[in-house]
Amino acid sequence: MAAVEAWTLWLHVAAGAVAVFAGVGALVTAKGGTRHRTAGTVFLLAMGVVVATVFVLLAFDPTTLRIVLTLVAVFSGYLAFSGYRALSRKRPSDRTHSIDWIATGSVVLACLVLGVWGLGWYLDGRSFGIVMAVFGAIGIAFGAIDIRAFRSDGTDEWMVSHLQRMIAAFIATVSAVSAVNLTPLIGVSAWLWPTLLGVPLIAYWSNEYSLE
Repeated sequence: MAAVEAWTLWLHVAAGAVAVFAGVGALVTAKGGTRHRTAGTVFLLAMGVVVATVFVLLAFDPTTLRIVLTLVAVFSGYLAFSGYRALSRKRPSDRTHSIDWIATGSVVLACLVLGVWGLGWYLDGRSFGIVMAVFGAIGIAFGAIDIRAFRSDGTDEWMVSHLQRMIAAFIATVSAVSAVNLTPLIGVSAWLWPTLLGVPLIAYWSNEYSLE
């Protein structure tokens, strides 16, 4: 079983690396072009592997750290999934499906647990709690936005929604990679610097493609 766990960990790491490179490819290529769509598909599939393998790793060793990482994976995986699903709602007549509601409800619940747990950690003096609280708040915010959109008659801002979520998923993935490699050097900042740099990028692309 130890060998299976080790191979699962390597697959998880490899998928994360692929997601980062594919995410960069999607960012730098022309939106809507063949290369952009290919890079986006690879990114989405890699994120699917990341989320699937983190649940397997949790089953092997349900430590507190792996529980936290699983909640973060649910958050980042949802961002990628909802970014992909935004493409299926290009017209006001396009309907929201059960899978959208299930995914959104799951991420709101997971991020509520992550955020409250993180706040408790932070109040207890553990600095990593702020990372959990920030990610939890972002996940709840995106979930709330999606629920509001699901209850409306549709939106013409599907491109903005797609870009916001895909970039946010990329930021979360870079955060995880950074945390693994840089936490011993810069502490919790290894988790947060991609968000600080990525939020202006989200704002730029949102403004670039907004219809308003």
